[in-house]
Amino acid sequence: MATRKKALLLCYQLQTNNHILRQSKPVAQVLGFTCARSLSTSQTCHAKEYAFEMACSNIRYGEGVTKEVGMDCKNLGGKHVCVMTDPHLVKLPPVKATLESLDKYGVNYKLFDKVRVEPSNHSLKEAIDFCLANQFDLFVAVGGGSVMDTCKAANLYSSKPEAEFLDYVNAPIGKGLPVKHALKPLIAIATTAGTGSETTGTAVFDFKEMKAKTGISNRSLRPTLGILDPLHLLTMPERVAAYSGIDVLCHAIESYTAMPYTERQGQEDPSHRPAYQGNNPISDIWSLHALRVTAKYIKRAVDNSDDLEARSFMQLASCAAGIGFGNAGVHLCHGMSYPISGLVKNYKSKDYSDDHPLVPHGLSVIITAPAVFEYTAPACPERHLQAAEALGVDIRNVKKADAGKVLREVLLKIMKDIECPDGISSLGYTKDDIPALVKGTLPQHRVTKLSPRPAGAEELTELLTKSLKNY
Repeated sequence: MATRKKALLLCYQLQTNNHILRQSKPVAQVLGFTCARSLSTSQTCHAKEYAFEMACSNIRYGEGVTKEVGMDCKNLGGKHVCVMTDPHLVKLPPVKATLESLDKYGVNYKLFDKVRVEPSNHSLKEAIDFCLANQFDLFVAVGGGSVMDTCKAANLYSSKPEAEFLDYVNAPIGKGLPVKHALKPLIAIATTAGTGSETTGTAVFDFKEMKAKTGISNRSLRPTLGILDPLHLLTMPERVAAYSGIDVLCHAIESYTAMPYTERQGQEDPSHRPAYQGNNPISDIWSLHALRVTAKYIKRAVDNSDDLEARSFMQLASCAAGIGFGNAGVHLCHGMSYPISGLVKNYKSKDYSDDHPLVPHGLSVIITAPAVFEYTAPACPERHLQAAEALGVDIRNVKKADAGKVLREVLLKIMKDIECPDGISSLGYTKDDIPALVKGTLPQHRVTKLSPRPAGAEELTELLTKSLKNY
């Protein structure tokens, strides 16, 4: 036993003493999107990680629980509150219930209702400018992932006016600096069931100049409180229920099959440890639970807007998956989804904003999932089989070599059940667009580097080609 302890200690010392100095320029600087300060992301780090951290917002769940948000603002000391939502939701019961509670408890607030569905760096800047001008001391986001992510970014930058936009944008597109200043309290009231954004420190947006999605990811962005009020889901349109719900599957499977946290490059300074850390024993529990619940309730939640039980459980599944992927991370499906959304030509979906073309986030993620998980399965077949089992597949007689095929088939069945379009060709892409989609995927290191099986330009080309048609 003493020998084993000495060996483990030696391994640890080797890890902590084997420093690697990395220097790289953000892609944004290479492309000419420069800031006044240096964009170097140099840092000293361990060869391999040896620890992981778990972080999550406080979560409150219950029918009608939105009525408490006014008390929450008072308890948090909010004297000048920003309520953030989008132009559609501002007319619906979730925002009405929120404002009624704030009025009841005498909370002073201003309403920002210009959040863009699938936000861009330009729409984030508009929200940030609004918050800089008003000097809020507390934020309330009422909406889906777009609203919550916009509010996170507005909180981040308005809390440090001297910061430049690329400071906190994920490397290599931005600097990817750690957040070391204090943010204001943020209460996130979810109106969809899929993004899990009420639990995470991630804000995703379209970087218009690059025609690709990227994001900001840091634990400091996590909402102080996430409010899950199932009554708000009764106003969720059918396609929003489908595409937000299907996002839960990718969050959960990607986080469960991501590379182990011990295989990720380590950090000398714990503040540099990323929010997305690789699969770990705690995230695994949440991810598998989310898969089981989603498999049982997603079709009911999509088909019946008044099925409160199904939509309530999908909201809980979304939150569970958020806790899982918010700490483990996602990988190739999300990495490829960013250019699929960012390069959209004319595609518009029923039940979403029709003032600009967009591919709903959940749809952009699931559209490549059958090909992705068939590709990644050889790296960790047991985990792919366990994910299939959580979705209801009897895996007792399935060979490891068939793990990818089995998971692909069950995903295709679920996608057909909720009427997902057939491949990226149905979103307006052709084979000629694949080089641009690959180019947009390659800089997404925050997620693609967590793939259990590496994927370069050649592999991404193959995955996107297979995803032109799914059925």
